[in-house]
Amino acid sequence: MAGVSHAEFDMASDVNRMLVLAAALSALAALLHVAVIVGGPDWYRFFGAGERMARLAEARSPVPTLVTLGIALVLGIWAAYAASGAGLIRPLPLTAAALVAITGVYVLRGLAIVPAATMASLRTPFNLWSSAICLAIGIVHAVGLW
Repeated sequence: MAGVSHAEFDMASDVNRMLVLAAALSALAALLHVAVIVGGPDWYRFFGAGERMARLAEARSPVPTLVTLGIALVLGIWAAYAASGAGLIRPLPLTAAALVAITGVYVLRGLAIVPAATMASLRTPFNLWSSAICLAIGIVHAVGLW
């Protein structure tokens, strides 16, 4: 490759591409949560946070912002751990254990698609879409770990 030394090429081949994708997906999810805060009540409604959260946002309660920021922070930390596991950034404490736990959370949350698909009371577009997205991100993590 022109312009890339053999050492740089070898280092790039050590990068776990699936964990890079996992990091990008978690980072995207974190940014989307921040965008929902900025977008306000209509965004809370559109993305399925529920009417209660949308009304709290309309009333300028700090609760929707704090809850959504908390989720964004967790997703950002998960992105950092995936980036660490991928070899993009320095190793973080307990990277392997954290990635196993993060993968488990994504997959378990994703498996909520089963009751959401089979029980009318849980069959909402938000439950179906968010479960499918979490399951997909969990699978990307799992493949990256494997």
